[in-house]
Amino acid sequence: MEKKTKQAIDYLVSHLHKTQKDDGSWCFCFESGPLTDAYMIILLRSLQIEDEALISKLVQRLLTRQNNTGTWKLYHDEREGNLSATIEAYFALLYSGFVDEHADHMQKAKNFIINKGGLTNAQDLTKVMLTFTGQLPWPEDLFIPIEYILLPQSAPFNLTEIVGYARVHFIPILIALNKQYQLKNNRTPDLSKLIFRQENEQQTELTRNLLTTINKEINKLIYLPKQIQNIAFKQAEQFMLERIEPDGTLYSYFSATFMMIFALLALGYSRNNPIVTNAINGLKGLLCKTKHGYHIENSTSTVWDTALISHSLQKAGVSLADPVLQKASNYLLSRQHTKYGDWRIHNRHALPGGWGFSDINTINPDVDDTTAALRAIKGMANINESYKNSWSRGVQWVLSMQNNDGGWAAFEKNTDNFVITLLPFSQTEKVFIDPSTPDLTGRTLEFLGNNLNLTTHHPQINIGAHWLVKNQERNGSWYGRWGICYIYGTWAAITGLLAVGIHKDHHSISNAIKWLLSIQNKDGGWGESCLSDVYKKFVPLHVSTPSQTAWALDTLISVYDQPNFAINNGIERLIDSIYQDNWMTEYPTGAALPGGFYIHYHSYRYIWPLLTLSKYRNKYL
Repeated sequence: MEKKTKQAIDYLVSHLHKTQKDDGSWCFCFESGPLTDAYMIILLRSLQIEDEALISKLVQRLLTRQNNTGTWKLYHDEREGNLSATIEAYFALLYSGFVDEHADHMQKAKNFIINKGGLTNAQDLTKVMLTFTGQLPWPEDLFIPIEYILLPQSAPFNLTEIVGYARVHFIPILIALNKQYQLKNNRTPDLSKLIFRQENEQQTELTRNLLTTINKEINKLIYLPKQIQNIAFKQAEQFMLERIEPDGTLYSYFSATFMMIFALLALGYSRNNPIVTNAINGLKGLLCKTKHGYHIENSTSTVWDTALISHSLQKAGVSLADPVLQKASNYLLSRQHTKYGDWRIHNRHALPGGWGFSDINTINPDVDDTTAALRAIKGMANINESYKNSWSRGVQWVLSMQNNDGGWAAFEKNTDNFVITLLPFSQTEKVFIDPSTPDLTGRTLEFLGNNLNLTTHHPQINIGAHWLVKNQERNGSWYGRWGICYIYGTWAAITGLLAVGIHKDHHSISNAIKWLLSIQNKDGGWGESCLSDVYKKFVPLHVSTPSQTAWALDTLISVYDQPNFAINNGIERLIDSIYQDNWMTEYPTGAALPGGFYIHYHSYRYIWPLLTLSKYRNKYL
């Protein structure tokens, strides 16, 4: 086992050495389903931009990812296919002009859409895109006045209750909704035959009351009706413009930028306006190459990948003097934020010091990326004076982001007013608010415990650990919001609790370990389906993935003083997976929107196995 482990570690280290960019970063693809590729085609055709080379590349990937049944899936074991993904891809292929509408594969897609109830059964994001492009009407019963954005923070349901990554999508939608804007041209496909009923879902009484309250609060604003509306549109416009990143994208997200372009057009911007053209160029810059063809990322994951890889290389024994780590540290140092962002709304007294997810992110830091970057530069901070201030600012920012309930969220502090989830959209509890989660809380505690030696004797750590214990599932697991899903959350929670001094015999940890051992696959590994994220309960994948196997093993190694059969069996499976290339190694284990958006991190098959194998070697061999 010792020889195989060493060989695997050397293989992973060597590969990561070879793939580093000249600027010190690692740029692995952040791959998702067909949404971004389809929307890019739709955007270019809607704006009548003749970039046939790009459209052809995106068409090829869409065709490659289509199943024999004519559908598109978001993950391998998704039953039948995904309606929204199939609608998006079908519409984009029609719009591209590169496929025959009557081809067998297109007819199969069309029949699937019909059998699943048509366009109005799609998820909200898909329906917004269809409405922007004139395929669906703007819904009258879901109307929210643009004046909503003027409500002060003292109002019970104001814009600041919505988390930043949702706000940058919500405001462009509000603009287009209030302008009743749609964009069609003579090449726009007509999907009207795929509409079988207009949505007439009954709003709950609580939702109706929320919308009524919003309108009452708007009526309190002291302006003339036309004046207030003009002010609201102007403020909405400024909101978007102030959050455009250096590459032209809104908040560095493809999806938000796509919506912003339509919103700007609704406000009267020309298609040739520099802000619009810069945004389009920024979206084109998100192109990456996969084994299935060229793909548009929703954002780059460069900071995240670079921080995690640098940390994993250090754990594998690579010296801080190695140029690979020197360059990675310099890159990370250059990406620390110095600007205030929307996180300041609920955290007024903290100074900037976090890190964001993507290469061009300057105003939207998050807790997970910040602790990842801090892990990576800790060694440099100990020996290099220029890193010490950066380290201190990052640590203080993380500590300042703890929620009042004791946990940590991803992007903003205390953005957890569940009443706002009554707004008439689906998945609002996952999209509109940013509450404490076990994965973020656990990983933050792990960082603070292992890197600052903080334990439950520290008040902030104590309340954080208490929050984790209180939010454990009855079966012993924890739910992970940003990974798939219960394996991810359980790994984060246990390693976090152990790092801050909770004993391995604590009932929460014992129960979690029993659960983790009970779901081990016969091949020694672990695998969990994205369906867990949909059903909010553990759904086995019945095969093993590299990242989920690594997370489970990392957890067990943290608890056991000596390797047992489960650990050794798992290590054998993990090592085997490193050299394989199949759907299991590509299975998405990153989460964003339940049932709607999952991520295959190309970096994960290297990062997590390297960390786990290094931990196994360092502790046992």
